[in-house]
Amino acid sequence: MRMANLVAHCGFSLSPAVKTHSSSPSHGHNNVIRFQNLKSSTSNLNLRPCSKGPNKLFVTRASAAVQGQTNVTQTPLTGGQQASGQSSSRPKKVMVIGGDGYCGWATALHLSNKGYEVAIVDNLVRRLFDHQLGLDSLTPIASIQNRIRRWKALTGKTIQLFIGDICDFEFLSEAFKSFEPDSAVHFGEQRSAPYSMIDRSRAVYTQHNNVIGTLNVLFAMKEFSEECHLVKLGTMGEYGTPNIDIEEGFLTITHNGRTDTLPYPKQASSFYHLSKVHDSHNIAFTCKAWGIRATDLNQGVVYGVRTDETAMHEELSNRLDYDGVFGTALNRFCVQAAVGHPLTVYGKGGQTRGYLDIRDTVQCVELAIANPAKPGEFRVFNQFTEQFSVNELARLVTAAGAKLGLEVQTKSVPNPRVEAEEHYYNAKHSKLSELGLVPHLLSDSLLDSLLNFAVQYKDRVDTAQIMPSVSWKKMGAKPKTVSV
Repeated sequence: MRMANLVAHCGFSLSPAVKTHSSSPSHGHNNVIRFQNLKSSTSNLNLRPCSKGPNKLFVTRASAAVQGQTNVTQTPLTGGQQASGQSSSRPKKVMVIGGDGYCGWATALHLSNKGYEVAIVDNLVRRLFDHQLGLDSLTPIASIQNRIRRWKALTGKTIQLFIGDICDFEFLSEAFKSFEPDSAVHFGEQRSAPYSMIDRSRAVYTQHNNVIGTLNVLFAMKEFSEECHLVKLGTMGEYGTPNIDIEEGFLTITHNGRTDTLPYPKQASSFYHLSKVHDSHNIAFTCKAWGIRATDLNQGVVYGVRTDETAMHEELSNRLDYDGVFGTALNRFCVQAAVGHPLTVYGKGGQTRGYLDIRDTVQCVELAIANPAKPGEFRVFNQFTEQFSVNELARLVTAAGAKLGLEVQTKSVPNPRVEAEEHYYNAKHSKLSELGLVPHLLSDSLLDSLLNFAVQYKDRVDTAQIMPSVSWKKMGAKPKTVSV
């Protein structure tokens, strides 16, 4: 097991000559650990913190399925689960790609707790981004291996783990063939607009990682899991801020006397958002050409940190980003309020977006899995529960902070982005509600909880991370660091 610990904790540091296969039982379970010498799409970003060798990633596949387990029951059917055509004699298998990330980790635990058989696929690169940029989560987060072990100890439920890069099709193919998922939930992308705008290399990495990774998932489904349902996390940012209502994916128009229903126009505002647009086009095409079944969840801005599962133990804690690269608006404001830093409103503060609690993220994904798309169907759900402007969020945090004895101030800072600061915004979001979504709306009690959580960990806040440091207009080809 010493070799396994080396890979687990040191990332990608084994010698290229090493290729170990072990199938010996451990602790009474049928553990299988493999190390494979595979190419990595991340080599251009030097994602090798422990290695001085060639541009290679070492992939760990760890499986610890419990044979004959009888205490796992399938979640109650919610609407259309019976219509999925899957056998009820076994739990459905869900592969969570990007399951070590903010939304992915919470989703993996939620689905496991609901009785699904879950596997996480992740290359752990999000943790490396923090090391590269000098950033850190407000909450201390355990290694993915310790997280999974703790979940097993608390619940008796096993989560399989595949460590590797989905841009490596050989690795991804083996994961699909080994796990045979009924659904693939795809969070496995570089998710930050500011990160994609740091410099040329990060822009290229974002588009390559996101677009090629998604293409590989689609090919893996076609080759090895034809009935698998893709649940892809998109973004409301694909739509931009048009001066008309935003529909859920499609728009019916009449032009020169003829009428058609077409994909809603996209107005992406960063290289990250553009990668999501490309994803949507590729997925829609493969649904038409190959009969792939897919649901594109255009998600709004997520806030919060706790779910029922992540609150069970400190080793299950989720990450909470408050920096100017990965932090989202409400989470950032709560941390700023907790440490006495003025809330940083970009420009005029009229930027309006859809928001949702992370507890609703996991609920929406479960609903999409339980009510799968038909073969050849490309569905789009707008995944958010409420709309707020940045100024409205600042006022809510200021009021909630006052109740806790916090003197919260707000200041306008130059907007580092290229975006409308005052605009019309009305996005439709009824499809998930029709499937049974019961939202956790932003309430005083929830804000109090999030603020108290930020106060609890305020000693971990690095105030140098708070102010925005990435400019849309000033980015260039020269590699750049964003934190001193």
